[in-house]
Amino acid sequence: MGGHAPHRRRDRRRVDGRSRSTELTNSRPAPRRGTAFRADIQALRAVAIGAVVLNHLWPTHLTGGYVGVDVFFVISGFLITSHLAREVSATGRIALASFYARRVRRLLPAALLVLVVSAIGTLLLLPYPRWSRAGAEIMASAGYVENWYLSAMSVNYSAINDQATVAQHYWSLSVEEQFYLLWPLLLLAASWWAARRSARPRVVAVVVLSVLVVVSLAASVIATTLIPSPAYFATYTRAWEFGVGGLLALMATRRLPAVGANVLALAGLVMIALAAVLFGPTTPFPGYVALLPVLGTAAVILAGTGRERLWHTAVTGIRPVQWIGDVSYSLYLWHWPLIVLVPFLIGAATSTAMKIGILALSVLLAWATARFIERPGQRWKLLTVSPRRTLLAMLGAVAAVAVIGGGLVLAGRAVSAADVPPVSVTLEECVGPQAMDPGAECADRFGPAADVVMGPGNAYFAVPDECSADPELLPFGGTTATVVCDFSGGAPDAPAVWLVGDSHAQQWQGAVFDLARAQGWTVTTSFGGGCPVIDAPFVGFREPSSAADRDRCRDWSTAVQSAVVEAAPDIVLTSSAGRVQLVDDGSDRPQSDQFADGLQRTWRSWADAGVTVIALGGVPFNGEVRSPDCLLVNARNPLACAVPIAEAQPEDPYLRAAAAAADPAIRSFDAGPYFCDETQCYAAIGGTAVYYDADHLNLDFVRRFAPMLADVIGAVPGD
Repeated sequence: MGGHAPHRRRDRRRVDGRSRSTELTNSRPAPRRGTAFRADIQALRAVAIGAVVLNHLWPTHLTGGYVGVDVFFVISGFLITSHLAREVSATGRIALASFYARRVRRLLPAALLVLVVSAIGTLLLLPYPRWSRAGAEIMASAGYVENWYLSAMSVNYSAINDQATVAQHYWSLSVEEQFYLLWPLLLLAASWWAARRSARPRVVAVVVLSVLVVVSLAASVIATTLIPSPAYFATYTRAWEFGVGGLLALMATRRLPAVGANVLALAGLVMIALAAVLFGPTTPFPGYVALLPVLGTAAVILAGTGRERLWHTAVTGIRPVQWIGDVSYSLYLWHWPLIVLVPFLIGAATSTAMKIGILALSVLLAWATARFIERPGQRWKLLTVSPRRTLLAMLGAVAAVAVIGGGLVLAGRAVSAADVPPVSVTLEECVGPQAMDPGAECADRFGPAADVVMGPGNAYFAVPDECSADPELLPFGGTTATVVCDFSGGAPDAPAVWLVGDSHAQQWQGAVFDLARAQGWTVTTSFGGGCPVIDAPFVGFREPSSAADRDRCRDWSTAVQSAVVEAAPDIVLTSSAGRVQLVDDGSDRPQSDQFADGLQRTWRSWADAGVTVIALGGVPFNGEVRSPDCLLVNARNPLACAVPIAEAQPEDPYLRAAAAAADPAIRSFDAGPYFCDETQCYAAIGGTAVYYDADHLNLDFVRRFAPMLADVIGAVPGD
């Protein structure tokens, strides 16, 4: 990322000249070899970018390739600290303006160019509902705060299913730029304190960095456990990785014995490879497990100190490897926007051939950018006149890109403002789920959908005017989770219906609201993100959750169960993503048994209070079994998105629990036959897109289930 890109030889001679003063190098001249061009570090860049790109293109093959980012962080810490320490030793100070200006000329031209091209690609190729999020992230990336934007959004459950934007990968560049901003100040402070105390600056710097490494690593371990999603992007959970590289720069001044250096280097490369192969999307990261790639990188750097050749040089020193390392920064910038945009340009789901093409195009653009933008940008006479001119140009360029990103945000909002759900939906044979009715005679029930772009008018969470939020009733943590809707016109004896669960219950509210409007019900909805309403200890969503998330879910679930018993509505409809939610009652029984039993205990307590319970069965997987963009890029051939029923529709715990309850007050609604035939499940049915996003239904599609739900619910007291 930002700091991992190589300097040209001309710049290395300027940056790595021998120090006139040696305070930070233990009163000993810095070894000439130690400050020369490091082919092993260049190879590490190649290894790191290769891991990241292969992970993004083939995530199920190199599952831990994301550790390449950590390799880059260590390299950045080592190289920048080496440079700054030599400058302090030689001059007693750090020319901050010059340092920042060099970083700006080195990094921003290519980074901002890719952001501009990505913004244009988003506008021309991606559907308008994605413009606003992409624009916001382009603005955050231009200001190098993308990591904090993603950290904030990662705790927003409604954002979890948003598709990745063209700028998402700038989170790591943001972390590096924040490092470049703060690191010189930290070393200057250490040098100043040492001068006042007559201490050795190098020793003070080592102590300061050691404290930072320990504190940041501890924070990383704790945050990864308690708030794993935000912790992944946070600067404080990654600072120790730069610190490890910095400590190497200050302490690794002696050349190791040949055999020891070779063994250490190979061990380090093996550690990086193991992390890339063994880690995966469910590995708690960064946390303590990041020690494996970080220490592996440190081992390779340490082993190469003062040595031009090691055993691995026969492979890592060859020109192709060194060249990949040379263009690694530009390759990192380009590969991700191409992964996002190319399928929309071609109009087809990502295939192996397409991925190879994306890789080839990424390499070509990386070469061109390094050749014509990166390197010339460091020598532009217009900017090299003074650091002030460089920094002013940076502010202007960043502001211009931010304006472009802001334009995307406004354009997306303007188009979305006109897209609202209709008040009513006209039910037609062969349209939507009605096309799956046994008696329907449809010419092409799995043909192209009339509209594959899912905007606000298709949002499953849309709430009609009859509803208002109740922040005091069943809050989910500190957020409002409950909405009360009156479709009765204020009738005192109106039937009361509740809809509770997580967003997989919420996706049914469109059909429930239509029924309520037609039959004069009052409806209360309460939804906890990723959380089932169940009498069983919740553990996590797809993977174990943090203690705070578990407690929030359990507290809300318990409160909902009690509130239903107390309110005793006529009907309660409930559902959740039960197939991927985890509970643990300590019995060591199969997860499916524990979940089904917990649901039954909840429902029996409601039935005992006179409530009729309707369990809404899970709908077929979407993002779990196909690209969420499949229908968008295969709009003319939606059958390309069909998935075998065995993969898309595994056993559902809600249907299982309802069947086992054997209680007339506990019923179920199995919508599966409206999504799948005997062999496959579909993404477009009856000319209508089935899904809104990776996990939830299109509002237009789900509203057409109102007659089917009415049949299951039957007569409601007071109707």
